[in-house]
Amino acid sequence: MKNILLTGISRGLGLHIAETLLTSGYSVYGVSRSQSPQLATLQDQYSGQLHLQTFDLAQITEIKSTLFESFVPLDLPLSGFVNNAALAYDDIITNLNFDRLEAMYRVNVFAPLMITKQVIRNMLLHQTRGSIVHISSISVHTGYKGLAMYASGKGALEAFSKNTAREWGERGIRSNCIVAGFMETDMSSGLSEDQKNRIYKRTSLKQATAPQSVAAMVEFLLSDQSASITGQNLFVDSGTI
Repeated sequence: MKNILLTGISRGLGLHIAETLLTSGYSVYGVSRSQSPQLATLQDQYSGQLHLQTFDLAQITEIKSTLFESFVPLDLPLSGFVNNAALAYDDIITNLNFDRLEAMYRVNVFAPLMITKQVIRNMLLHQTRGSIVHISSISVHTGYKGLAMYASGKGALEAFSKNTAREWGERGIRSNCIVAGFMETDMSSGLSEDQKNRIYKRTSLKQATAPQSVAAMVEFLLSDQSASITGQNLFVDSGTI
């Protein structure tokens, strides 16, 4: 059974990814700031296959000790890492607040970089041909008013992922980004129906991106079926134009 580390597991897309991976037979090590009733139900259903750790990824200096010395120790071989956790920071640039920007970057950029460091070390120790998957956003590629700060962090992840792929490909470690379109999740719940409709009208399908489609792409990128895919941005965005 392959072991996968998944952040942001408690709700929304993270729950969909977890359920998809568990159904496919993976062992999932999930990290989130809190645990939801839906996650508790999933753990009851997959007892012994789903392992949970409550942790705030903003605590950068505690990532190694909390996640990689007890929860996912070196003697537990990891086959994949799914970087799904994210904070939203929506505002126009002239209102940019440094404290909010830094808080977002700690979770959306700094934490996944530091986790990737430990994940690669684990894969090297066990000589695992592993897969790293970052969840990015269509806002990196198609501008939206109020999303400049959020998009900048996701853009940093895409650059990091491509260079990770180049640096560690010869050891069989792959890294890709899924560029997800706007989904009906907690992160988008603050948008009005009019705002949502304007966003969806910019897509070819004229609808929100289905979390199940993103979760299926995650599972594909973790599997051996995608063994020749690395350093890529794969768009699952309802055809945003």
